[in-house]
Amino acid sequence: MTARGDKRLAGARRLVLKIGSALIVDEKSGAPRRDWLDALSDDIARLRAGGAEVIVVSSGAIRLGRVRLGLPRGALRLEQSQAAAAVGQIGLAHAWQTTLARHDIVVAQLLLTLEDSEQRERYLNARQTMTTLLRQGAVPVINENDTVATAEIRFGDNDRLAARVAEMVSADALVLFSDIDGLYDSDPRGNPDAVFVPEVRRITPEIEAMAGVAQNELSNGGMVTKLMAARVAMAAGCRMAIVDGNRLNPLAALLDGQARCTWFLPSATPATARKRWIGGTLKPVGTLVVDDGAVKALAAGKSLLPAGVVAVEGEFQVGAAVLVAARDGRTLARGLVAYAAADARRIAGRKSTDIEAILGWRGADELIHRDDLAMA
Repeated sequence: MTARGDKRLAGARRLVLKIGSALIVDEKSGAPRRDWLDALSDDIARLRAGGAEVIVVSSGAIRLGRVRLGLPRGALRLEQSQAAAAVGQIGLAHAWQTTLARHDIVVAQLLLTLEDSEQRERYLNARQTMTTLLRQGAVPVINENDTVATAEIRFGDNDRLAARVAEMVSADALVLFSDIDGLYDSDPRGNPDAVFVPEVRRITPEIEAMAGVAQNELSNGGMVTKLMAARVAMAAGCRMAIVDGNRLNPLAALLDGQARCTWFLPSATPATARKRWIGGTLKPVGTLVVDDGAVKALAAGKSLLPAGVVAVEGEFQVGAAVLVAARDGRTLARGLVAYAAADARRIAGRKSTDIEAILGWRGADELIHRDDLAMA
């Protein structure tokens, strides 16, 4: 790996790590691989000591649970997978809690489904939970909620789940640990002359074809889904790396230039990509009219507080895209609103400290947080 690649990881302030079942769970015993987990937790502690926030997307629950339930090897029925996940998730969370406790790091567990990333209110709730945990110094450990997810509502693999998580939290970098050190123009296991691809800036048909030629990890269950994850991550302004995770301390090896990987590099940053998505993709379903004080605050890059809103137009739910307009009708911005229209009307013109007394519950201080605003 080059020094430049090292900086791409070391420079990340918010990092998502995706780890597959084979790296976490020993195939024969069905128990967590303690040595590997301890080594990775040392790497995570090193990154955090340097100021980075870390989220882990961890597989392994079904593999842990099927052994403890005595389920057979091979494909499981849906109900068997769900039962195995229910048992294994406890052991998986305990394994992460135990290994990171060695560094006095608090671990939080989140189980997500596809709907959590697509339904606007649930998306915002998940985003707020994760960002709050990060601000409090915790490491969120995330897995798909296999105990309730059906084939119709599954991510299907944790590569894409990790990319959606990176998108949700505006991560700078996503690292997918694999059993291969990156993308090749053909399967290196079958072709000793396969050419390693160190960097991808655009996923072209030629790049996609590279993922379709292999029979194992590089095939439909592996590199294909990694390229799908790369599309999501790059669209969100998040750079993504595919790294061989089999060695101990795989992150440290990457940081120290002792391992190579394939980097997928977006043209935008997470912040600009998110603003572009809010400003140019989402269809607004309402309007918040604001006073002159709010106009100045927004121009200065601040959030929109209820006190600055003089009128709420339209009917919308939490997380909907709305316009922000001045009294004279000028469109100032688009944003994702933190309150439904009925509640927004009740707190409009009031101080944030009054929200709980007015609504009977405490929500966000802002009607639209600055991270969810795209100026016109």
